[in-house]
Amino acid sequence: MSFLSSWKRSLKGNEGKTRSSSCREIQDRHEDQEDHRSQRSDLRMELDDCMAALDLFLSNKFAEALDHLQSKTKDSMYHALTYATILEMQAMMTFDPHDILAAGNTMKDAQAVCQRFRKKSTMAGSFNSLINRQAGELTEEEIHAEVCYAECLLQRAALTFLQDENMISFIRGGIKVRSSYQTYKELHNIVQSAQYTQGDSHSHFEGGVKLGVGAFNLTLSLLPTRILRLLEFVGFSGNKEYGLQQLQEGASTQSFRAFLCTMLLLCYHTFMSFVLGTGEGDVGDAEALLQPYLKRYPKGAIFLFFAGRIEEIKGNLDAAIARFEECCEAQQHWKQFHHMCYWELMWCFTYKRQWKMAYFYADLLCKENSWSKATYAYMKAAYLSMLTEEDGKPFGEDEVEIFRQMPGMKQKIAGKSLPTEKFAIRKARRYLSPNPLPLPVPPLEMMYIWNGYAVIGKHRDLTEGMLDTLNQAQRTLERAPVTEHTVDDQCLVSLLKGLCLKHLGCHEEAEQYFNLIHIKYVVATS
Repeated sequence: MSFLSSWKRSLKGNEGKTRSSSCREIQDRHEDQEDHRSQRSDLRMELDDCMAALDLFLSNKFAEALDHLQSKTKDSMYHALTYATILEMQAMMTFDPHDILAAGNTMKDAQAVCQRFRKKSTMAGSFNSLINRQAGELTEEEIHAEVCYAECLLQRAALTFLQDENMISFIRGGIKVRSSYQTYKELHNIVQSAQYTQGDSHSHFEGGVKLGVGAFNLTLSLLPTRILRLLEFVGFSGNKEYGLQQLQEGASTQSFRAFLCTMLLLCYHTFMSFVLGTGEGDVGDAEALLQPYLKRYPKGAIFLFFAGRIEEIKGNLDAAIARFEECCEAQQHWKQFHHMCYWELMWCFTYKRQWKMAYFYADLLCKENSWSKATYAYMKAAYLSMLTEEDGKPFGEDEVEIFRQMPGMKQKIAGKSLPTEKFAIRKARRYLSPNPLPLPVPPLEMMYIWNGYAVIGKHRDLTEGMLDTLNQAQRTLERAPVTEHTVDDQCLVSLLKGLCLKHLGCHEEAEQYFNLIHIKYVVATS
């Protein structure tokens, strides 16, 4: 009987332990669910708060936007990333070494914050890709941390290329780019995986993936074929149409990164395709992307600038000038937006052949901006060279002296000289001798490099005016004594005249000038 009593007591004890264990499991699951709900709630609050800061930024309230974000940069990955991104934008526009260093350190701190929220893994597990883990293993917060981390890596790489010229820094930057590329690629696979469950903030996560995948595909596709083949050998690939599609989809949402997707598309349609000469940018698409933002932020400096750029590409120079001037008046806190407008205003007045006004904006850039002092100085001297004795020289400056100062202004980015600076300094060598040989039409030659003839070609009066200037330059060359540069100068003027005639519809006459270039070079080199 004592045995039976003991056995019954034992059963009751086990039942109690089982019930207790079951209760603990239920409680643990409940706590996990509460934690996940808390994470989702915190993430939504973070994103809403960062969207509010972005709204301040787009309304030209730059200092308020930074103040709004700064207090939470140590605890929130989105606050840290957004704060660092704004500082990086500022650094890239100022090109000041101190700004670049500060932005780099801030982005490094943001990356560390993102790292805290990423899924912890063992040493062995760290070698596995994200997609090899089950998508369901990642919480919503962890998957957002991955896309924020990839964005930090990419932006840090960009700053590394700007900050240092040595090969070690270049390699470090390349490693960051590759790591970011692989992360975006794997996150894209996760989004398409059947095991992936959309969270409450899925649109923001997916927008981040589309931004990264779209940016990489578009940028890589624009590289020269030789370089792209080399990059494909080490695992990169770029598809322009797919990149544009991803960015378009990202821009069409109400996600946190819709603005950045829109900015990349606007840059492609109004700058990259235009300056690279591919002629594949779509001004209509650019206008459609811009209009909703311009309606919501009618005084937003960023959007006024792009509105001016679109008018400029269309050849509506007076409307473009008005937009750029409005952009400068809209805010006084970030002078960098003014500098972007000064560059475009310089070209608008170049197309109108108003050399003194073009000189004025080149001079402002030379004094206030650090992006490319040699290019700004070259443009100043170029405009001075177009003025006659009757016009007078502004501020008593002499183009010969400016040309001679240019070699000391050269700078490098990622260890490489800027192509426009190399071109400008090479052209300026003609002024280093005691008896300098003047360039025939230096602003018009630089205008060809920046694809400016595609702008004036949309308006007959602008093209005819430029042709008059080139005819005058040709007459001057015919009267001048023959020098070692005569053939080059005559070929340059013939090329630019041919371009103007082509845009005027005089194709046979344009072809004659293009053939003339070939004949002159054959004679000169035979």
